[in-house]
Amino acid sequence: MTDPASQAAPAADQPLLPLFYKAVRPLHASAHASWRLKNGDAGFAAETPFVPIVAGELAAAARDYPVVFAADSAQPLAILGLERRNLFVEDGRWLADAYVPAYVRRYPFAFVATVNPDGFALAIDAGSDRVVQAGDEGDDEGVALFENGAPSALTKQALEFCAAFGREVELTALFTTALKEKELLIDRRADATLPDGRKLGLDGFQIVDAEKFAALDDETIVAWQRNGLLALIHFHLASLDRFRALLDRQALLSASALGAVTQSSLADASEIAKPNAPDTSAPPAEQPAGTPATQTKPKKA
Repeated sequence: MTDPASQAAPAADQPLLPLFYKAVRPLHASAHASWRLKNGDAGFAAETPFVPIVAGELAAAARDYPVVFAADSAQPLAILGLERRNLFVEDGRWLADAYVPAYVRRYPFAFVATVNPDGFALAIDAGSDRVVQAGDEGDDEGVALFENGAPSALTKQALEFCAAFGREVELTALFTTALKEKELLIDRRADATLPDGRKLGLDGFQIVDAEKFAALDDETIVAWQRNGLLALIHFHLASLDRFRALLDRQALLSASALGAVTQSSLADASEIAKPNAPDTSAPPAEQPAGTPATQTKPKKA
């Protein structure tokens, strides 16, 4: 699989949008007084084999997905599939027993930077089919974003969620910066052969080098233990075992037609963690140009 989740290249005059988003618009009471948000499902994420996560959810995500780091930015990513498919979305629904990343839960809302360099505003993806306006067909559906010129309860809730997520984005940046400063991240690649004979390859990601991690000096270990970074690394390394479960889930799709499962060449976690995997060149997906956002000076979403 080559660049499984990369988006089609945008036109030269079009900005690169974060994953899932088509037309991000800052929300204003006067301009969007008639806008409403309909109920929806997770169908928008059905063809996404990765999603960004933040440090605060790494433990929960690691129970269900391999957690790796994007090769170019060190953004933590939950791997959801080995092809252009999310193996955890069926008929528009995220599997009930799997953790739903916050980046998915916040959609179609986001934060965008304002003219004030320290300011951020709540925005929404106007390209989402969940967003409608009074006067449009089906305008009775959904919940109003503004009521009597003020944000509705729904919009206030979205603001709080994006704000909390934005604070986590900043903490995640501190985590990845620490990993890079200690040169703990190394390139990796995963390969697999499915029951139907198709070969898949996932590259453009990095993991923590277990040997370098074990050799860290005592001062760093103590400091990272106190600030929680040590636990995050352990969650990440443990999550690599989920590659096997991910492959099994992928193989079942093909095995249902063939009636048999062939042996896979995907390395298990112990092999993935070894230092001499081939170098990678392309990231597994478009990096959300500064992942999600929040009120505490979050990164641009």
